[in-house]
Amino acid sequence: MLLFRGTHWDKVLSPEEIQGVMSRWTAWFDRLTQQGKAKAGQPLTNEGKIVSGKKGRSVADGPFAESKEAIAGYFLLQVNDLNEAVEIAKECPGLEYGMSVEARAVDGQMGRAPA
Repeated sequence: MLLFRGTHWDKVLSPEEIQGVMSRWTAWFDRLTQQGKAKAGQPLTNEGKIVSGKKGRSVADGPFAESKEAIAGYFLLQVNDLNEAVEIAKECPGLEYGMSVEARAVDGQMGRAPA
């Protein structure tokens, strides 16, 4: 999975520049989808809720991460290994605008009973 961090990458760009970057994002995602590597992907809104405490008794507005660290979206990939995901992450159009991309393996153990 690729997690895209940075929610204010577009603040210094003109509408035309933003459109150009978004076109590059779309082309990148479409290419990965056609190759069978991208399975899902969406931007995330800036609003959310943080649930914590025993039995989720505390609910607060969030996210609280610094804006440059907030997760702005994700791609779910089907690739051979983490190294392949890193190589794909290096192609992210947002990198040149201050975003960062975290590549993480999805743990296949979720939902399975302990052995």
